[in-house]
Amino acid sequence: QVQLVESGGGLVQPGGSLRLSCAASGGIDSIIGMGWYRQAPGKQRELVAVISSDGTTTYADSVKGRCTISRDNAKNTVYLRMNSLKVEDTAVYYCHAAVYEYGYWGQGTQVTVSS
Repeated sequence: QVQLVESGGGLVQPGGSLRLSCAASGGIDSIIGMGWYRQAPGKQRELVAVISSDGTTTYADSVKGRCTISRDNAKNTVYLRMNSLKVEDTAVYYCHAAVYEYGYWGQGTQVTVSS
């Protein structure tokens, strides 16, 4: 079992920045990749960014160039740095840990971009 603890969400003005953190614990040796997803009200949950065990990263077109996913292996933590935030970035952001034929979700952290 993998436990994911997220932090870093909050209210930010358009053009501002946030760094989301996701700390993994438990059966971390089983994790083959981690990522961030988001879901806005009335919309389907969508991929934001993922990082695989070999360090390969993938970004959604909507955030490419504005977001950076990274990891700290010593802390078992994955980060999502978001710059130049837009109102349309407002959503609940979920951390996800992929294991073989399964996955675990964090509780979600609210990101609100508003003046």
